[in-house]
Amino acid sequence: MFLAKNYSKKTGRTYLLIMHNYRDKEGKTKHKVIKSLGYLDELEKIYDDPIAHFTQVAKQMDAERKKNKQLVITIDADSQVDRNVQNRKNFGHVVFSKVYHELELDRFFNNKQRHENFKFNSNSIMKVLLFARLLYPCSKKATVEIKDRFFDKADFTLDDVYNCLTHFNKIEKDAQKFIHEQIVKQYDRKTDLVYYDVTNYYFEIDKEDDFRRKGACKEHRPDPIVQMGLAVDRLGIPISYQLFQGNTHDSQTLMPVLKDIKKQFKTKKIIVVADKGLHSGDNIAFNTILGDGYIYSKSVRAASSDFKSYVLDDEGYTWIGNDYKRKSRIIPTEINVTVGTYKNGKKKKKKVLIDQKQVIFYSHKYAERARRQREAVIAKAVDLIKNPSKYQKATSYGAANYVANIEFDKVTGEVLDTGKKLFLDEEKIKQDELLDGYYAIVTSELDESDDRIIELYRDLWRIEESFKITKSNLDARPVYLTRKDHINAHFLICFIALIIARIVELRLGNKYSIEKILNTLRLVSCSHIDANHYLFDYADEVTDDINDVFDLNIGKKVMTLGEIKKVFASVKKK
Repeated sequence: MFLAKNYSKKTGRTYLLIMHNYRDKEGKTKHKVIKSLGYLDELEKIYDDPIAHFTQVAKQMDAERKKNKQLVITIDADSQVDRNVQNRKNFGHVVFSKVYHELELDRFFNNKQRHENFKFNSNSIMKVLLFARLLYPCSKKATVEIKDRFFDKADFTLDDVYNCLTHFNKIEKDAQKFIHEQIVKQYDRKTDLVYYDVTNYYFEIDKEDDFRRKGACKEHRPDPIVQMGLAVDRLGIPISYQLFQGNTHDSQTLMPVLKDIKKQFKTKKIIVVADKGLHSGDNIAFNTILGDGYIYSKSVRAASSDFKSYVLDDEGYTWIGNDYKRKSRIIPTEINVTVGTYKNGKKKKKKVLIDQKQVIFYSHKYAERARRQREAVIAKAVDLIKNPSKYQKATSYGAANYVANIEFDKVTGEVLDTGKKLFLDEEKIKQDELLDGYYAIVTSELDESDDRIIELYRDLWRIEESFKITKSNLDARPVYLTRKDHINAHFLICFIALIIARIVELRLGNKYSIEKILNTLRLVSCSHIDANHYLFDYADEVTDDINDVFDLNIGKKVMTLGEIKKVFASVKKK
């Protein structure tokens, strides 16, 4: 605070005021009147030296303000909200900004831009796209509209974003490699064990193209899709991803992704843990030839009659408590491996004999869950029999397995009227009931214990949860883009966002789910109230732990713009 002396040429008099300097939202210096004192000639009748007196008063007031951290806020009760500026901003993204800069992603994107001709700042665009994907997931157009909700500089247009997506696609492989190297260095990542799975993302469009194709949609939708193969490490942090045409079978995605990981990341032996959709002779042979290993689940219901007999035979099982039993065997196993292609395009297969460990386990809890799930499917099958016109192949998923004589139109997916009577397949239901609660895992790791194999396989939930996060919390689909390079860039953004979210979750000791963390940081926002002051209104146990772990100070009720900028500057320091 200081004493201001306003001289008026018109009256020839000097007016004294105590004022306070501050910087507005644009960073410009402004003045605010704290106290009007009066005309100097009038004050001289009361004080020997009004200027010296009130100069000292202003200093004392400023010292008291700093000591007690008092704020003098003046709000005009009749003032209106300025609709041309972003009055409410998010502060929670400071945590993501800290992880982003710790991973040195700012350096990576700035370096990649040096030899490009475009004028926009790709690092600035990536940060806003990431923060929006984590906290306010929406289309690229909507992201541009809310970009001022963040404190990071965001001077770009929608055209800049679309042009930048092309750039991001160009450097996608380099970005994956760079992030991997940073995680190895900072979090001691190990890639000797990789969890791999495939999911797909739909597009709300009518026609297919060369990339967006109709296939086996995980959500049983008829829309065109793209396939994504994703590999994560033991900590659940993504390692690498790759996109495939929507009609690519899950099992055909593993080899390209593993080749990339081994080539780019220079890994040695990798044990791949994957679900039954990846279990194929070609993948097993690929793992073996490269000197790698595998742990795959195996469908019991789709297995041979000999395998089912082994599963159902009580001999060899060890019971653990009253609910759980397991057994295993090492057995020569025949796999079909592709060795070429016939002239008609059909694959030429060769039978190969390998040693394989097969681990079988049974859980009464899983059996009960399967029974409850089947009850719902049977009820749907009964309704399908009564009202076939209500259903299509996509919407009758699961239920159609228990309906005898049902056929679908290959083009429309509608139930065909073949003249054959539809009825409930009771024998199929009985056969499935026998196998409730039984699970099988096959592996190349012959010397590993049964419990260790089961333990490693059960950690596959980490990648399943990652897919769930991208689809729900990050709203990765439907995708509102058409060009293949833009689509790939969109998933690069989702990939990096998931990595950052996982790291925050990990650093907080896996105490909170990613959903809870995102919900909290979304609420850590502030409103511009006066001059350069922002009012905060949310804190909880998550922000308390974030403050401890990330050395932040979320929870202050009021902060100046200068204080906020200082916080964001501090998280950018290496």
